[in-house]
Parts: sequence; structure tokens; C-alpha cells
Amino acid sequence: MANLKDISRQIKSVKNTQKTTKAMKLVSSAKLRRTQQLAQQAKSYASKINEILTEIASNLHNVKDDNLDLGRAFKRDGEIKVVDVVFVTADKGLCGGFNMTTIREVRNLLKDYSAKGIKVNLRAVGRKGIDYFNFQNVELLQKEIGLSSAPNYEKASHFISDVYEEFNDEQTDSVILVYNGFKNMLTQELKVKTLLPIDMEDVKVKVSNSMMEVEPEDDEQDVLDELVKKYIEFNIFYALIDSLSAEHSARMQAMDNATNNAKQKVNDLTVQFNKARQAAITTELIEIISGVEALK
Repeated sequence: MANLKDISRQIKSVKNTQKTTKAMKLVSSAKLRRTQQLAQQAKSYASKINEILTEIASNLHNVKDDNLDLGRAFKRDGEIKVVDVVFVTADKGLCGGFNMTTIREVRNLLKDYSAKGIKVNLRAVGRKGIDYFNFQNVELLQKEIGLSSAPNYEKASHFISDVYEEFNDEQTDSVILVYNGFKNMLTQELKVKTLLPIDMEDVKVKVSNSMMEVEPEDDEQDVLDELVKKYIEFNIFYALIDSLSAEHSARMQAMDNATNNAKQKVNDLTVQFNKARQAAITTELIEIISGVEALK
């Protein structure tokens, strides 16, 4: 039977761990609420950018002009030789399988494209993803630590600027974004999105009564180019916020499970402690009774 002091020490240790995991759950819950508010604001802004981008692209697409070029960002019929895969993971752990879900998808993309003879450039945001691929001796073209835990628009724009420039310079043929996004308080959703080229199926070619229904001028294509850049920048920024929300929800779940496991462990150890104490008391009683009987 285990020593009573040892069991008591284990109970105290597990209770301290339970307090820590419960506190971490509360912290993640508070952070999640703040991040969700930011995500809602960012989503509204992203929707407006997409709407304006769609209107301009649709307007230019409707114009019968053989010399009109929507730019490389809207061409999807070229041969793909080089792909940029941008992926987002957390800077910290203790969030269940949150990071491995993204890493597993990146590994699958790397395997699939390599099998087709397509070169893949990996660009990572987040310490966990960087550490994993460094350990696997997989080359990362671009690394960024600290951005996934504290999303910043300027830093996100700087990170994605090289990706956009290389795509425009025809050094890459496609840009794919991979991250684990927020679905609800209990579920995260893996998101794999092709940022470039932009799918023309998403751009509804239609006749509208909006202010964008004008004859195309040189500056309108400049506006389209600038909007495409903003579209890419804000997509990576929104992905960072969405991923951070999912990270907090995953950590909440992980800490809640850890707290419940600690509670169950304390209960089991308490039963074990009571049994050991009862056995010790019984042994002492037997010894006293035996001593009394021996004196008679």
C-alpha cells in the first residue's frame, strides 16, 4: 500500500495543476472574446473590399476591348510550376491538436505537389510550424514568429508583400493559404484558400447600377491592381485573427479537459488515500488488540 504522505503530496500537486489549467481556461476565454470582436470588424472590412474588387473586375470584364488585361492575378489557365504555400500556426502549445491539423495539411500539399513535379515554397507564420519543419529539415523560404499571437496589419502586409511581388514577376504561379480557423466555441475548421490567382468564378460578371459602371480608363486598372494588393494583404491579416480565435478556443477546450482530468485524478487519489488510511488504522487496532491479549 502506498505511503500516506506520498499520496497526500500527489493530491496537493494535482490540485495545484488543476488551479493552473482552470486559470488558463479563463484567460483564453477572455482573449477569445476580444479576438472575436476584432474578427467581426475585420470580416466586415474584408467583405467590402471583396465587393469593390468584384465590381471593378466585373466592369472591366464586361468591356469589349482586346487590349484590356485584368492582370496576372485573374488568370487561371497557365501551367503551374511553382506554388507558394503560406501557413499559419500558433506560437504556443497547450492547445490540443490545433497546430498539427495545419502542419498535416501542409505536409499533404507538399507531398501532392512534389509528386506532380511542382516546386513548393513554404512560408511560415508561427513558432510551432517553424520548429516542426526545421526539425524535419524542410526548407522554409520565409519565417515569422510573434505575428500569429499578436496580429498586426502592417507586419502582415510586409510579410505578404514578397509573395505578391514574386507572383507578379512570374516567379510563382499560385499562392495558397492554409490555417486552422474558428468555427464555434467547440470546433476549429481547417481552411485552404487559393489567394492567387483569383478565381473568376467568384467574380460575378453582371450589369449593375453602381458607381463603378463607367468607361474604363487607365487609372481604373491601377485601382484594380491596388485593390488586389489590399485584398491579399487583408486576407492574410484576417487569417491571422481567425487563427488566433481558433487557437484560444482550442486552448479553452484543452485546459477544460485537463481540469476535468485533474479533478478525476484527485478523486481517485482521495479514494486511494482513504483506503490506505483505513488499512493503517486497521493494522494499528490489530496490533493493540494483540498486545492486550498477550498481557492477559
